[in-house]
Amino acid sequence: MREVTTALNDGVLTVTISRPEKKNALTDAMYGALADALEQAEASADIRVVVLRAEGEIFSAGNDLGEFAAQSRNQGPAVRQVERFLRNLVTARTPLVAAVQGKAVGVGTTMLLHCDLVVLAEGAQLMTPFVNLALVPEASSSLLMPLRIGHVRAFEMFALGDPVEARDALAWGLANRVVPRDQLHAEAQRLAARLAQRPAGAVAQAKQLMRDTDRILEQMERESRIFSAQLRSAEAKEAFQAFAEKRQPDFSRL
Repeated sequence: MREVTTALNDGVLTVTISRPEKKNALTDAMYGALADALEQAEASADIRVVVLRAEGEIFSAGNDLGEFAAQSRNQGPAVRQVERFLRNLVTARTPLVAAVQGKAVGVGTTMLLHCDLVVLAEGAQLMTPFVNLALVPEASSSLLMPLRIGHVRAFEMFALGDPVEARDALAWGLANRVVPRDQLHAEAQRLAARLAQRPAGAVAQAKQLMRDTDRILEQMERESRIFSAQLRSAEAKEAFQAFAEKRQPDFSRL
């Protein structure tokens, strides 16, 4: 599909989110295409590394809020492709490299917790404003984020939704590199090329040893149940209505 493209070169599958006119907000169909790409990587011995990147000035504004609003009215798809994408992130044996510029909002940040190498452009910002929309963390980030950066920092990210600047993300262990914007994709490809030259079996085994996949999936399923219920709550309806009306939500009467 046009909004998600793939290119394979020398063992590196580059997956590009390409919906810059909508700030790379992710639709159900785009999640499906991203899930397909990860499944392609797992099925092909020719693919040794996956690079996740995006066109435009923003990595991703997160989930398309129009689709969120529809789901809050029970008008969403019967099968949410985001769940397949997230599960594929968790279970991927192929190393994942992310190249992030501008804002990475919601799932744009939480997906990075499943990537093995993360390169940020100078000026990048990581944001997880789930509570702002009356929602809860997803992608097992309620488990992985506190493990990575500690409870108080993680709670501030989730509950207040303030952006984390690239240099802080690096210092906190959310990224491997911060580079000038014009070097972002070259640096990600350089790291991916190095990984592609390593013994794939040993890399995959090392990755698996470092992750408790069963625990991560269990937490993700727990999040998903709560997320789905909260998405249909009065709080969420007020949040989405306020967004559509370009006003601050009022949760005081709920």
